[in-house]
Amino acid sequence: MRSLLVSTALCLALSTAAHADPVEEKVAAALKGVSLERKAAQLQNTAPADPGLGLPAYDWWNEGLHGLARNGVATVFPQAIGLAATWDPALMEKVGTVISTEARARFNAHPVAADRRIYQGLTIWSPNINIFRDPRWGRGQETYGEDPLLTGTLAVGFIKGLQGPDLAHPRVIATAKHLAVHSGPEAGRDSFDVDPSPQDLEWTYLPAFRMAVTQGHALSLMCAYNSIAGTPACANDALLNQRVRKDWGFTGFVVSDCDAIGNIWQFHHHAFDAAEASAAAIRGGTDFNCGSAYGALPDAVRRGLVSEGEVDRALVRSLSARARLGIAFGQPNPWARIKPAQVDTPDHRALALEAARKAMVLVQNEGGVLPLKPGVKLAVIGANADDLAVLEGNYHGTAAAPVTPLDGLRARFGADHVVYAQGSVLAEGAPVVLPETALSAGGKPGLAGEYRDAGGKLVLARQDRRIDFNFTRAAPQGLDPQRFSARWTGTLVPPGPGAWRLAIDAPQCWKDCHRHDDVALWLGGKPLHAGPLGNARVEFALDSDGTPQPIRLELDHYGDDEGLRLLWLPPAGAEEAKALAVAKDADVIVAVLGLSPDLEGEALQVQVPGFVGGDRSEIELPRPQADLLARLRATGKPVVAVLATGSAVAMDPALADAVVVAWYPGQAGGTALADTLAGASNPSGRLPVTFYRRTTDLPAFVDYGMKERTYRFFSGKPLWGFGHGLSYTRFAYSAPAVKAGDTAAPVTLSVRLQNVGALAGEDVVQAYVVPPAVAHEAVFTEPVLQHQLAGFARVNLAPGTMQTVTLTLDPRNLAVVDRRGTRRVLPGTYKAWIGDGQPEDGPGTWVSFTLSGQAQEMPK
Repeated sequence: MRSLLVSTALCLALSTAAHADPVEEKVAAALKGVSLERKAAQLQNTAPADPGLGLPAYDWWNEGLHGLARNGVATVFPQAIGLAATWDPALMEKVGTVISTEARARFNAHPVAADRRIYQGLTIWSPNINIFRDPRWGRGQETYGEDPLLTGTLAVGFIKGLQGPDLAHPRVIATAKHLAVHSGPEAGRDSFDVDPSPQDLEWTYLPAFRMAVTQGHALSLMCAYNSIAGTPACANDALLNQRVRKDWGFTGFVVSDCDAIGNIWQFHHHAFDAAEASAAAIRGGTDFNCGSAYGALPDAVRRGLVSEGEVDRALVRSLSARARLGIAFGQPNPWARIKPAQVDTPDHRALALEAARKAMVLVQNEGGVLPLKPGVKLAVIGANADDLAVLEGNYHGTAAAPVTPLDGLRARFGADHVVYAQGSVLAEGAPVVLPETALSAGGKPGLAGEYRDAGGKLVLARQDRRIDFNFTRAAPQGLDPQRFSARWTGTLVPPGPGAWRLAIDAPQCWKDCHRHDDVALWLGGKPLHAGPLGNARVEFALDSDGTPQPIRLELDHYGDDEGLRLLWLPPAGAEEAKALAVAKDADVIVAVLGLSPDLEGEALQVQVPGFVGGDRSEIELPRPQADLLARLRATGKPVVAVLATGSAVAMDPALADAVVVAWYPGQAGGTALADTLAGASNPSGRLPVTFYRRTTDLPAFVDYGMKERTYRFFSGKPLWGFGHGLSYTRFAYSAPAVKAGDTAAPVTLSVRLQNVGALAGEDVVQAYVVPPAVAHEAVFTEPVLQHQLAGFARVNLAPGTMQTVTLTLDPRNLAVVDRRGTRRVLPGTYKAWIGDGQPEDGPGTWVSFTLSGQAQEMPK
């Protein structure tokens, strides 16, 4: 009887496939006779070895948001929001290819049958394609911005790069997340319920996921923490089974966000216990559990809450992914040819630089202050000018040779032409990296560092300008990442007398940890700390008379913790005075301002003015930086403001001549910024989000309604609009033409684009449509469409050259969505703007066209 039940269950596991899949059949056959307990164990991300199935231990959790993450040295590209600013899907495919190549390289350094810890596998939980509907969301930096078409198009390129050309043998598995309607607040994310209108769901929150499935062919999706209309996303049959599998034809596997299954009963109270929650998730369409709740599946089956056949269906879908990767069930592995050395190669570094250059967005350039002239003397001011975290963003790897803005500007303009001062903290009460100007050893800025191996042998001696290191499964050259020690000595030179705070920050390993690092700190000959830091930053309140003090910092690294930083909150006003002093002899002030992954990010333990729990409560440039910028402006020197940020920042544009949005630009960010300011790289990035003028322009953060949100529905005047970006050359648009037929056919727009400036440059040609108005009784919560992006293309032109650019507009991108959630292409007259940015923001031209026929309803 047991054999009959198992056979029936395995038949059910395959019954949903329209055609028999040989890989799934092979996996299903291997599962005959396997106990429920063993099956449940393989449906959790930390899957144990199962010798009976020939499976080594495998942790499914790996990340590749903008580079292979958390597993040692890797190429670190600009944060996702910076990649979005390139508006370049071809580049995104190249980036995805590098990330998956490096993932395979790391994987291939060990036998296929080796056990895999967290972040060592080939199931990559990227990209994040949630819509960045509100700039206050701290994780918006992980997304491709606020527009569904831009997000979906970039996601398709990235996913294709990750998975490679052969879906039967993917390089890695891409996972589009977090499905769906997920964009903060971070506080309460485990339990909040979103009630999106059918219109907002279809028009804003689902299109990018649809594109990821139908065009990108993502082999995995991740369901979100939140509920949708009262049902947790990971138990949502209407979303996962009906929309995703039935309507979109998805055939891959769905994984939960981490601990989202446990949240179903512990936070959403949608189920009584783990067994009920697991059954609800399996039946609702979630195949795989990041977490441990699916350990209750055997109990759920015995209680009749879910059938063994439904469990088997989920397991076959999931394990088939490992088979297709060529790492289980004897399937071929064509990617074994990737060598372990194919990490951080010269070609990969060159692509990181290209991406960082293309991500730079010049939003303001009054008086043509940029590009800077050769020989100019620069005062570089700002905490973000010299901070590793600002390059890396979140979900990052370890850059082998990161270049901060200060590094890049010194290399480009000459160290003797660049002076530096930190100027201020980023936000009131938030420590920043202790700068080189406050440290000295041997008559040079910074501290003298000595690095020793496990036996105490000196391997490396060097001058470190600041203590700001990422040692995540990585170590300085010549040392073993699993065991080394370091000592830094020198003098701490406060900028002046007063009360201040010093802090040690050593991010700790949280899973599969063997031993935490020991850290010791002495100042003025007195010990301040010795031993592990615990899971928290350690701060020390100090009162200085302004005299230099000897400092010694020691680290014993045992392989799992993630780095070491020395931070401070300087005496009030001291750093600002120093900044004003160094600015006196400069020709131009470069103020590198903005935010930081210490302030905005995922579920952060931070609460200072303007920031709470990883989100922002205000979108304005934080007060300490705004005050600093105003005083720098008052010097009368030209000011170039650089915003290193993961989200839109509101600032007074009168406080700077030029403004460059650099995002969190990755390992080559400093080089790319310097190239841009010098004119060696002509800026070509475009904003993927709206920069609003003030927080009060926004609806309540917790309101997921799209009324007055994003450029499509915002009726006010932004500071800088979605799609905005300037160049050092000039482009002209002329001779627009359109080919349009009925509502079922694509529309072709063409325009003559000419570079009428003196420099070569890239323009991003953008097409926005205004559909015919529909007479209906408006509801006060209904968003009112201003216009919507329907197509775009990057074009590179030499000075004086001309090209006809043709955009084919898919009917889905011409459609409107009514309050019932029905997407239709309407007959009638459309207006289209084709140009550099939104209508009237830059050069461009209007054109009208008419679609004939009946209203065409689009598939879900």
